[in-house]
Amino acid sequence: MKKYLLLVLAPCLIILATDKQLEAQSAPPKNTQKIAPGRIVHTDTTVITHHSVTIKGQNIAYTATAGLMPVWDEEGRPLAGVFYTYYERDNVADKSNRPLVISFNGGPGTPSVWMELGYTGPRTLNADDEGYPIQPFGFKENPNSILDVADIVYVDPVNTGYSRPVTPDIPKSNFFGVNEDIKYLAEWINTFVTRQGRWASPKFLIGESYGTTRVSGLALELQEAQWMYLNGIILVSPTGLGIERGGPVGEALSLPYFSATAWYHKKLPADLQQKDLTAVLPEVEDFTVNQLVPALTRAGSLNDEQKKAIAEKIARYSGLSSKVVLDNNLVISYDFFWKELLRDQGFTVGRLDSRYKGIDKKTSGDGPDYNAELTAWLQEFTPAINIYLRSELNYKTDLKYNMFGNVWPWDEKNDHTGENLRQAIAQNPYLHLLVQSGYYDGACDYFNAKYNLWQLDPSGRLKDRLNWEGYKSGHMMYLRKEDLATASENLRKFILNSIPKPGQPAKY
Repeated sequence: MKKYLLLVLAPCLIILATDKQLEAQSAPPKNTQKIAPGRIVHTDTTVITHHSVTIKGQNIAYTATAGLMPVWDEEGRPLAGVFYTYYERDNVADKSNRPLVISFNGGPGTPSVWMELGYTGPRTLNADDEGYPIQPFGFKENPNSILDVADIVYVDPVNTGYSRPVTPDIPKSNFFGVNEDIKYLAEWINTFVTRQGRWASPKFLIGESYGTTRVSGLALELQEAQWMYLNGIILVSPTGLGIERGGPVGEALSLPYFSATAWYHKKLPADLQQKDLTAVLPEVEDFTVNQLVPALTRAGSLNDEQKKAIAEKIARYSGLSSKVVLDNNLVISYDFFWKELLRDQGFTVGRLDSRYKGIDKKTSGDGPDYNAELTAWLQEFTPAINIYLRSELNYKTDLKYNMFGNVWPWDEKNDHTGENLRQAIAQNPYLHLLVQSGYYDGACDYFNAKYNLWQLDPSGRLKDRLNWEGYKSGHMMYLRKEDLATASENLRKFILNSIPKPGQPAKY
């Protein structure tokens, strides 16, 4: 008996297609392509292909589904089509024990390409061992993919990737804001899990950068609005999660990151430079919390001798001169640091990954002309994803794949995602948290990620389910080959260890 799948292409247009017809489908209908003003775009399309990948010496056969799935309004009308790619391991008879990982990136205006082709997916981009672009651009097998232990769906929020509103006049307020984003994506996840029959599966959310804000909020929204309970949350290079850190605290927390960057570029004093980075940073962290925060709190009440002593310590740990530190009243901004550290060499350092160097028009100034790391990443990821989706996943469309889509204005008010995450973990004894940070990330720096965890659990009673890891890389720590292998294995272990034993109740 033939099986049929309901394929909704646009409002009031329904097509019934057999499994074989869907698998042979090489593209969404032609009118999913260039969008004229006021035109309706399709919200529900599917292309299915079959592949294999070798992971840890084992051949893994899997099915890939690429397509659009609707976001519905309260009356059941489609508002937008959200593009996703879903990788499901073949020959798994019982999906109730098979983990499902739901993956988001950040921006908030970027799709999930970064982790799909950089970290956890079955294919990865061509790059050198440190993550820098090489030609020819493209992709290859990812022997570190987590597909051996979990199925994965990569989700592109509205206006990223191929995701679009049904019509241009759909209000942006439905999608573009901290809480709006969380609400509609929770509904979308419910639909996806229901369609794929994955309610019994252990479920995990992974987010990178702004994606960590997204999944932290989703953890509670899924529990309270969708009645869906998770086993794990993974935060890769987390944001501040709406946790207050203004004033002297916020000004001081950057110093350990400055130290890591200075160590990488060999700008620290000889006695520190000869140590391993992980031996240097605890000393800097201790100074930051126990001396720098109090000193910045006292600010102008410090006498000249006290201010000079603090400035010399900041200079020692940051690679800058004590004069520069004093000229800035002991507070060094990120932008200024990226410009100043290698100013004498004619270079700037990258924001998202300070291993990268840039060249500005002028040596003078208070910040870099451009983000050296981001231009490198766009150079390698953009051709790779466009080639991959069309040639391997057979998803063909004339829509532009938005590496950065227009999601502005973005409503940043009422960001309580850190507190939302705490509540979700407290309410669900099964729920575990893993945080992965790169030491050279200046956008979402590692010490601020540690601070998140301290504030997330002020009672200390959740700490047995909170884990943090650091890597000698940047924002996308997985781009460095050595860190990709380690981080992937740690992620694999976290997923498996977060699944309770059969019969183990969720209770305190």
